[in-house]
Amino acid sequence: MIEETMKNAESMITKWDTNSSSITKVTSLFQHNKKEAKEFIRIVKDLRQAMHFLVSENSASGKLVLAQKLMQIAMRRLEKEFYEILSANHNQIDPDSVKSRSSDGSGCFDEDDERRNEDESRRAGDSITEVVENVTGPAISDLKSIADCMVGSGYGKECVKIYKFSRKSVVDVGLYQLGIEHYKSSQIHKMNWEELEHMIKNWLNIIRFAVKAIFEGEKILCDHLFSASKTIRDSCFSEITSDGATNLFRFPEFIAKHKKSPDRIFPLMELYEAIFDLWPEIDSIFISESTSAIKSQALSSLHKLGDSIHTILSDFESKIQKDSSKTLVPGGGIHPLTESSMNYISSLTDYGRILSDIVANFSPQKNSPLPESYFESPTSDHGSTTTSALSVHLSWLILVLLCKLDRKAALYKDAALSYLFLANNLQLIIEKVRTSDLKFVLGDEWMLRHDKKIRQFCLNYESMAWNKVFSCIPDRTSPLTSEAAVECFRRFSSAFEEAYKKQTSWFAPNSRLREELKLSIEKKLVPLYREFYDTYWVMVSEERNLDVLAMFQPDDLKNYFSDMFRGTRISGSSLSSSSSSSSLHLHGCLPR
Repeated sequence: MIEETMKNAESMITKWDTNSSSITKVTSLFQHNKKEAKEFIRIVKDLRQAMHFLVSENSASGKLVLAQKLMQIAMRRLEKEFYEILSANHNQIDPDSVKSRSSDGSGCFDEDDERRNEDESRRAGDSITEVVENVTGPAISDLKSIADCMVGSGYGKECVKIYKFSRKSVVDVGLYQLGIEHYKSSQIHKMNWEELEHMIKNWLNIIRFAVKAIFEGEKILCDHLFSASKTIRDSCFSEITSDGATNLFRFPEFIAKHKKSPDRIFPLMELYEAIFDLWPEIDSIFISESTSAIKSQALSSLHKLGDSIHTILSDFESKIQKDSSKTLVPGGGIHPLTESSMNYISSLTDYGRILSDIVANFSPQKNSPLPESYFESPTSDHGSTTTSALSVHLSWLILVLLCKLDRKAALYKDAALSYLFLANNLQLIIEKVRTSDLKFVLGDEWMLRHDKKIRQFCLNYESMAWNKVFSCIPDRTSPLTSEAAVECFRRFSSAFEEAYKKQTSWFAPNSRLREELKLSIEKKLVPLYREFYDTYWVMVSEERNLDVLAMFQPDDLKNYFSDMFRGTRISGSSLSSSSSSSSLHLHGCLPR
């Protein structure tokens, strides 16, 4: 059997010697005749078995020298075939072709069409296994046959060297064609934010495809072709993808180190979300010890992004606390800080799932003098839940804003206007919560609690703004003389006119709140004044200058109320940097 094996091996292997002068020197064995290629592989395996037998029986045999020579010739042929098959099928399993086969067939990367890019990347990731298995089935089958034969014959190093050289270029070129540059920290640091936004957008567009198609595709190929050796396939995959993957996952970390500002939190959260969502794939693709550095880089970027996002949130909180503007909003309307802060906070809920993960280890109440009730996890009846960490954090930011508004309210000279200012701004805050995803984060209990605060602000406003007017209407239990009735009419007219003129310059931008304020005062004041008017009008009707003493009839009051809280006349008399309401501490705020 040894004689027959050696004879068959010598005939077949010398025929396909790469150094021969025959036609086989320039002809591909696997392209020329598949049947003969399979026979070549079988004969090499038989030769290997024969060599093992000869070593065990007679290591000095001349046949063993011949067998070793034939094996070297065979391995040179298989090296050549392996390289040629990889090269010939390069375009069929590169990133562009995989992408085109898994999307619309065009293979065109259009940066202006984000939705199509995202859909393509998703489909590419979902179908990558099928694509790799089917795109060039015969070629992959041939490659595996050669790889198994060479590894089994002790020539795995030579096989892997060829494979690494070929496939690494595919990965590197593929990433470059997708717009992934070689990122450097110094380069990123010097770029302006507009340039970085473009790079972030591109990175976000391709990251899923890079992970699910390029890297997972390469792992599938490595695992398939070198299934005979875990060590070989792990080291092979590591060397092919290490540079490209490390560079790709390092980019978010560089961005996280860039100059921070509140508006930049959203791109950072998108980067965080991309890695966070792909982490199961990253963890499974780069699972071996040889690729642990790649996974560590992705994890490092995730942590650095989280730290930067947390820092921006802390800076945003500090910015609210340090706002020192003493410019009062005319008429007690909406302060710019309220609107800008609530727009920002409500926008954060678009990334609620991500923020929940980031702020999970942060508890703002640790150093707070506020009662624990402020930090109870809000509940929601809307069928959607979020982690208590996010609920606590966003409710804390709103509380910081309320505390700052409390201090700004104290700058108004008129205490009633201070309470109207607080009611207006809290009303806007609640509306922002109710009309955004904040309602799911903070819950109905939070809104009910703050609705009660608005009602209390309104009652305080009403008491301070109209107390003088109400006090002009005498207690009906004690009859008045004509002179006393005249004096009451005079004082009521004067007090009402003063209140009316003042409050036509005040502002309640929310129509519902505005009508509730007017209706509440009207329901209380008009009946009392009507009773007084009907009782004493006849008594004083003979007085001279009666139109001056009693300028307002009960039915007229409703018309006057309709003009209030529209900010139609702005008076500076109610605005002052000195405060008669400096004792307002209505939110349990931090010490001044």
